Amino acid sequence: MSLMAGAGHRGIFHQADTLLEKFRMSTQPLLHSLFRYKAWANKALFAGLEKAAPELPPAERTAVIRLLNHVYVVDRIFAAHLCGKRHNYTSTNTPETPSLEGLRSAVDESDRWYIEYVAKLSPQGLQEQIPFAFADGKPGCMSREEMLAHVATHGDYHRGAAGRLVPEAAVEPFTVYLHAIEPHRRERGMGR
Repeated sequence: MSLMAGAGHRGIFHQADTLLEKFRMSTQPLLHSLFRYKAWANKALFAGLEKAAPELPPAERTAVIRLLNHVYVVDRIFAAHLCGKRHNYTSTNTPETPSLEGLRSAVDESDRWYIEYVAKLSPQGLQEQIPFAFADGKPGCMSREEMLAHVATHGDYHRGAAGRLVPEAAVEPFTVYLHAIEPHRRERGMGR
């Protein structure tokens, strides 16, 4: 029997629409949690890098800083897209390599911006489609929700790569973060 058969199909679609709306409404708290994790993980990563930096060969140190600078630049490009503003980046990294301390400060500020931005978004705002141009000038269009998911997962991917380059700076995964900031989750687990 087809889903479209009979008058009951409207009920099925209404139920699906209701479930979809509940899912959309739950995306904002998840994104907010992911960006709080991103800030927490970045702080831990930079702290580990600062401890390891004196022992790192200069080429490795530069490679890690450039990798994390790439993440920062992409974060700022998407922040501009989210706000409907132009950015001045022509690439997903800068020609110059910033200092570790300068990059850490810039990343902290960017992380705070994303946490505040996501906290204010409505479900409708998350779904809004935003046309933009990539750094290479090619056009693109994504919802705010998709942009934010990209920023969160992109940063996580590259933090993992940085942790492989400098094991002393490896960061705990999202689940460890959740249990650290919300210890009651451990108590709810295992049926307690």
